[in-house]
Amino acid sequence: MPPNPLTTLFPFLRWFPMSGATLRGDLIAGVTVALVLVPQSMAYAQLAGLPVVYGLYASTIPVIVASLWGSLPQLHTGPVAMLSLMSAAAVLPLAAMGSQDFIALSVMLALMVGVLRLALGLLRMGILVNFLSSPVIVGFTNAAALIIGLSQLSKLLNVPFPRTDNFVLDLWHVLEQLPHTHLPTLAFAVATFAIIIGARRVIPKIPGVLLAVVLTTVVSWAIGYERNASVPLMAIQDQEARDLAAEYGATVRALDWLGTQTASFNQQIRDIDDLKDPNRFAERTLLEADLRVLTREMDQRKRANNQRQVALHSMRFQRVETPDGQQLFFREGRVPKSVTAGDGIWRIGSVKGDDLKLMAGGAVVGAIPAGLPSFHVPEMRMDFFWTLLPSALVMALIGFMEATSISKAIAAQTREKVDTSRELVGQGLANIAGSFFSSYTVSGSFSRSAVAAKNGAKTGMFAILSALGVMLVLLFLTPLLYHLPQAVLALIVMMAVFGLINVRSLVRAWQIERQEAIVGVITFLATLAMAPQLANGILLGAGLAILLFLLRTMKPRTDILGLDAEGRLAGISMNDIEPLGRNFIVVRFDGSLNFVNASRFEDVLLEARAKNPQARAVLVEGSGINDVDVSGEERLRDVIQTFRDNGVEIYFSSLKGQVYETLRRGRMFHLLDESHFIRTKERALQFMQETFDSGKPLEPVRPAVGPSTPVLG
Repeated sequence: MPPNPLTTLFPFLRWFPMSGATLRGDLIAGVTVALVLVPQSMAYAQLAGLPVVYGLYASTIPVIVASLWGSLPQLHTGPVAMLSLMSAAAVLPLAAMGSQDFIALSVMLALMVGVLRLALGLLRMGILVNFLSSPVIVGFTNAAALIIGLSQLSKLLNVPFPRTDNFVLDLWHVLEQLPHTHLPTLAFAVATFAIIIGARRVIPKIPGVLLAVVLTTVVSWAIGYERNASVPLMAIQDQEARDLAAEYGATVRALDWLGTQTASFNQQIRDIDDLKDPNRFAERTLLEADLRVLTREMDQRKRANNQRQVALHSMRFQRVETPDGQQLFFREGRVPKSVTAGDGIWRIGSVKGDDLKLMAGGAVVGAIPAGLPSFHVPEMRMDFFWTLLPSALVMALIGFMEATSISKAIAAQTREKVDTSRELVGQGLANIAGSFFSSYTVSGSFSRSAVAAKNGAKTGMFAILSALGVMLVLLFLTPLLYHLPQAVLALIVMMAVFGLINVRSLVRAWQIERQEAIVGVITFLATLAMAPQLANGILLGAGLAILLFLLRTMKPRTDILGLDAEGRLAGISMNDIEPLGRNFIVVRFDGSLNFVNASRFEDVLLEARAKNPQARAVLVEGSGINDVDVSGEERLRDVIQTFRDNGVEIYFSSLKGQVYETLRRGRMFHLLDESHFIRTKERALQFMQETFDSGKPLEPVRPAVGPSTPVLG
């Protein structure tokens, strides 16, 4: 029955008409998923380097569009941990985290990912994911999960996380700050873990994530967990701290200027490349030299400011209020005896120009703008387009792979068919539409999809209901989230991603095929080493997997055959047996005979001949040859002629029909007659023994004059 064009264009029409049971199941699943979606989306937005409200934005329009045009009804689309970190890693080198430029580039990246996914879906190119072998995916996922989880460690300790191009070094700087851990912040993280685990065991019907958010937010508000003070630089009564803060602020301004200059130089270079004017080659060379100098200076200044940030945060201050109401801050233990210090120990949280933000408590989510995201055409920054394109392509494939694996896992339970190309279209449209409403990159979520399936979701209507729930939060409930500790969101991310770590799969891969397992381990290590640029790790892994495939294709499994103890044909190298026959050799070639391995085929026959120089014939057991191309056919004719000139005949057995037809269409039968093509290996072995090992003289073979049919066994 041909597909209905209307439901092909509008797949959500398949939902209707809905029964009461379907509506009830979707309503329960939608409400339950919304309760998980709100805290998750906020946590993942922070992981992407964005204000938490952008996670809520990404949980509205994209969720609706993906559910309307996706393939699997139970798949829930929205912010996910993997793509959130990859988005931050892609944009961070181009703009300061959290800045307006950073937000604009994150939204632009979502649009690029959406267009790529849509194009891949329309072209039905989901097959591209097959270039990522299972060990590569496992190695990448394990490394990414570690990176995502450990990147949240600084928020659990309430210490700075210096961000450079070396994640491992950045993590080491965080661990060095363990003595400066803010204990109340760590206590909130531990409490969150206990609540989520306890709820899972005691009251599994209530989402532990939601319960943790509600309880910790109430406690944070009740105890006054957030205690901040914004003061001018001169309020710090310590020359070392003032100088350090002033240097930090000046360097931030210098970095902004250097970033603008770098972008300008990059644009000028691209303009010259577009013009293709050879007279401006010298100008381009000078611009590239200046760009390298600027880039090196930016890196040096960033590293220096990272050190200043850590040093400032390690300082402890006590507050003194003067009679005229001014607030002064002295280093701990250096308060003049003539004045009385207030309660609490203060730390420098951030520096903005000549103003400082000091903290005596912990970090909370803070004020969240109320209201729905407005329609806004994404800003296309062409000066950064080519820089973001590789990351966008990898994110498009990784997100699609993630959504596809989730869909297939759920479809195995619901027995529904998954159309991967249609899912690509749905995911692409979701990211494109979302970018017009301030959304960053989204994809299918395993945890929320599993919750939906478990709670009886029947159609994509459940996802629309969850998005409506987020809209209600944006309209009316954002003030209630002000006191939510950031450590709680960080712990939610850590618990979500550490569940993705799968060492068992790599161990199983090692037992099955060690070369593939090694590629998986290399992908894991490379992803860690190249972090935060996760795209480079998966690209390296995919390249190694393809290279390994090519090497196997170039050197397929080959062996000289003999008879084992049970009378079966087997390779002599693996079974420690004698070759079959005295005056003939039986060779097995397991691989297509093409331009990649045609020379390998010749080498195998020459090696076999060298091991048995008295042989007068070679039988190629060809059941493992799947096809022959032009290069393979030409090399085969050359080998046959070379061996014949040396008094050795070549025979074939068990050739597949398509291989035989290819040889027949070529000029093979100008060299060989039908006696050289034997249908079965049993008949071929009998023929070889009777002809070459019987002691009878070998009759000369005349070349055939035309195509014929193979001898039947």
